[in-house]
Order: sequence, then C-alpha cells, then structure tokens
Amino acid sequence: MARAVQSHYLGDMPLARDMSRARYAAAQGARVAWYLSQYLLARRISGPFDRPGEPKFQPRSEEGDPKRIRAAFLDLFAKDRANIEAGLYPAPNEVRVEKALSALKNSARFFRDLPNVDRRRMQRAGTEVREAAKGEGVYPAYYLQNFHYQSGGWLSEESAKLYDTQVEVLFGGAADAMRRIAIGMLARAIKGQDQRHVRTLDLACGNGRFLEQILSAFPRLPVTGLDLSPAYCAEARTRLQPWRQAEIITGAVERAPFEDASFDAATCVYLFHELPPRVRREAAREMARVLKSGGVLVFADSVQAGDAPDLDRMLEYFPVGFHEPFYGSYVKEDLVALFAEAGLAHVETEIAFLTKVMRFRKT
Repeated sequence: MARAVQSHYLGDMPLARDMSRARYAAAQGARVAWYLSQYLLARRISGPFDRPGEPKFQPRSEEGDPKRIRAAFLDLFAKDRANIEAGLYPAPNEVRVEKALSALKNSARFFRDLPNVDRRRMQRAGTEVREAAKGEGVYPAYYLQNFHYQSGGWLSEESAKLYDTQVEVLFGGAADAMRRIAIGMLARAIKGQDQRHVRTLDLACGNGRFLEQILSAFPRLPVTGLDLSPAYCAEARTRLQPWRQAEIITGAVERAPFEDASFDAATCVYLFHELPPRVRREAAREMARVLKSGGVLVFADSVQAGDAPDLDRMLEYFPVGFHEPFYGSYVKEDLVALFAEAGLAHVETEIAFLTKVMRFRKT
C-alpha cells in the first residue's frame, strides 16, 4: 500500500509541475503582451527620439543580434520560474479582477501623461522639477531631475502612482521578473534563518513595489524602507499596510538615519545609475555602516558595458532617449571595487536580462 501511494504521488508530480509551468507561462505571457503592446503604441505615438535638426543617434557598438536579445529576455523568465520551483519565492498572483482594473487605470494615466514626457524629451527639459520643488524642503541637486523625462520627477503623488507602469512599459513587462531575481538571491543568502529575526533595510524603496514582493515571499520579515521622496514614501506606506512590521522612513541613502550595525540584510534596487560617482561612494559606505558584521547586501541595477554585449546598444540608447545624466559613468563603474572600498566583499553576480544582481557580505 505504501509503495502504491508513493507511486501515485510521484506519478502526479510531473503533471503538477507541468500545470504550474503552464499557468506561469500563460500569466507572464499575457503580462508581457499587455506591456509590450503599450510600449509599441507609445513609440508610435511619440515618434523618433532625435530632436529636429539633430544628427540621428548612431551607437558606437554594433547592433546586437535580435535573436540573442530575445533569448536573454526569455532566459530571464526561465530563471524566474526555476526560482519559484526551487521555493525561493511564490509565483506572482496577478491575474485577478482588481489587478486588471488597476492595470487599465494605470495605463490610462500613462497615456495621458505621455505628451508631457514627449515635450520634455524633444526639448531635453530634464530639470523642470527644480522649480516645482522650491519651498518643499532641501534636496540634493542631483535628485532634482525629471528622470526618464517623467512629470514631477520623484516628488509628486502622480509620479509615485505612475512609476510601476512606466517601468514595466519600458522593459516590456520584464521589470517585476528582474526584481524577483534579486529576491531569489536574498532568499539563498538568508536560507535557514528565522525570518522574524532578519532585520532588512530596502534603500531607495520608492513606492514600495520591491518591498511588497519581498514580503510576499517572507511575510514575517521585519523590513524598513528608506526613500528621499515624501510622495513615494506615502505610496509605499499605503501599499505595505497589510504587514504591520513594515516601516517607511523618509531620508537620503547617503545620510541614512540609522545606527551602526542596525540591520542583518539590505537591498538596493535601481538606485546607483541615478547617482553621481561621489554619491555612489557615500551610499556604499552608509550601506556598509548600517549592516552588522557578516550582513548581506543584495544590489540590483542596470547591466553595465560588457556584461551582455548584445545589449550594449540598449545601454547607449538609454541616456540619449531618456534623461539619465549619470548613467554614462555608471555603466563604466567598477562596482566590486567600489563596494570593497566600503568593506563589502563580493560574493556572486547574476545577469537577469537588463539587470545585474549582485550579493555582497560585510567583512
């Protein structure tokens, strides 16, 4: 009897796995189709990104093979699915009525704002937010940019609501999957520990999207989010209400308002490419300072020059088609050396399509 039961369950395992993979493929395929169609429509509405009278942008590198770029895109989702099957984090649960309605609403917001983005892009107007920020507090000069030419920069409520859709459209529905690879790296780093005692800091937490993903995987993890934007912090607090142990604090990463050795783990996603070189080093020192000895940092940001040669053309396009004044220096930055200077030793690196995910340990 025992053998029969064992044979029955073992026989069902491939079927259950195949069904789970089919659900994953259907959900992610629909998601990619949704955001990619918006990207193509936005490109058609917006037209070329070269300004009238300017020479057409020609990247220095050869254009990558579209088949290999597509393979890198598909490889991202294969890694994501493998992490889910390994139990590092749960499968995303996004095919719900309320999610669909929210996606429609956010899509409408995105296309309403698109003409404003196009106007800034054609005029190369990337610092409108400086005027709007007068009297609202003291912000570092590098921060007062209309990154991506988006309305409000990082300082408006509307920007905080639009951000997720803008990023997903930009990456053809791959942004969440790229972030999840970072969660997989965090999961491997804290494996075997009681999550209730792994105090975790998310630096530049934005509107809380990444923290929401972390807490979906580790619902009892005590987390703190730090961000310089009051509007994004407010959105993050609303998003993280289901988790009482989550707190959001307003402040700059390079002047983190925490005691030394306060955290067991830290995460930082898509921050460094928007920092000038000097501030990157200050931020790295603060990350090391607030981590306990042996603590882990999971870092995720854009791939850099040479990480994936077929994608180098996209890296050259990014600062030209968008307002990213510090991106050119970022793609050449030696991140391993930068964090080593701060006392953080490199452990591993994983490329996830357009994102480089790295793990460091405080020595």
